[in-house]
Amino acid sequence: MIYFENAYLDRRVLVTGHTGFKGSWLSAWLESLGAEVAGFSIDVPTTPSNFALLGLEQRVRHYLGDIRDLERLGQVIDDFRPEIIFHLAAQPLVRASYTDPVTTFQTNTMGTLNLLECVRARPWIEAAVLITSDKAYRNDEWCWGYRETDALGGHDPYSGSKGCAELVAYSYYHSFLSRTPTRMVTTRAGNVIGGGDWAEDRIVPDCMRAWSQGKTVDIRNPHATRPWQHVLEPLGGYLSLGSGLLQGHDGLDGEAFNFGPDANVDQTVAELLAAMAVRWPGVEWNATEDNNKDAAEATLLKLSCDKALFHLGWHAVLKFSEVVEFTVDWYHTWHGGENDLYGYTLGQIDQYQRLAKARGLPWVKQ
Repeated sequence: MIYFENAYLDRRVLVTGHTGFKGSWLSAWLESLGAEVAGFSIDVPTTPSNFALLGLEQRVRHYLGDIRDLERLGQVIDDFRPEIIFHLAAQPLVRASYTDPVTTFQTNTMGTLNLLECVRARPWIEAAVLITSDKAYRNDEWCWGYRETDALGGHDPYSGSKGCAELVAYSYYHSFLSRTPTRMVTTRAGNVIGGGDWAEDRIVPDCMRAWSQGKTVDIRNPHATRPWQHVLEPLGGYLSLGSGLLQGHDGLDGEAFNFGPDANVDQTVAELLAAMAVRWPGVEWNATEDNNKDAAEATLLKLSCDKALFHLGWHAVLKFSEVVEFTVDWYHTWHGGENDLYGYTLGQIDQYQRLAKARGLPWVKQ
């Protein structure tokens, strides 16, 4: 099989936020594609962590630093000299943004500014893929999907910070990067689940922490609907974009792209719990409504991914039952004491790639 036109083979790739949930999966996938991977993160954010469980500190070049520190970020980029950068470093939690909005805006908005300033000063960087969030959109909770041209906004500080990051990227591209060899895109995805997520105040990690100890978990907003997708779905989109940028494909440079699941994967929190319980029998939960109106979260958010389909041939691979299967089986394997979680994770990536080939994704060729 040939994946992403072998665009990452022997390439130097920097992942900011590589110690996080999505960043660690992306780093492992890039390494399996033959890339030389480096990561830049402020710390290892959780215990346990996917980064530690996969042993990535021994597999990638591991740089510690704060994305808010422009000088340190520049030093790392000059030392590693990446050909392409995937920018994921962020304060990723909506509810935490209410507690500390200043850090949220500094990290998510000014961090993106710092990354782009480093890229602007180094025209030898070929490409940058900036990951923001579906919550960058001004969410009016309508029933159709948001398109890349819809209004940005955000009722909560996290969403606002991501909308600001998009505006910074748009300004930097049109002011500076559009006239340089460096190519850039932004991407918007959300409600990603999968093995190895240990963040606080997320439905799957909260359940897995409790269920692995035989405890009942408290669930807020059981009737909220989310476009659940496995972590490999948007990562496949990011890698498709990066491959296209490196090879100079038309229609990508300076654009924004959504990556989300099909509409039939939109399920309520209660439906997700019921599906997970099928694969982890005997578990229990208490469903309550969230009475903290000062830290409210959106109940409905959908994306239109027609643009990604048109330019990349990208669409979601997994059915809802498969999203749950991939996710719960990973945690079962961890709970069972598997010593080679890196090998198991690469096995899930390989399984996903084979399903992508069978279901017509153009980034997989034989």
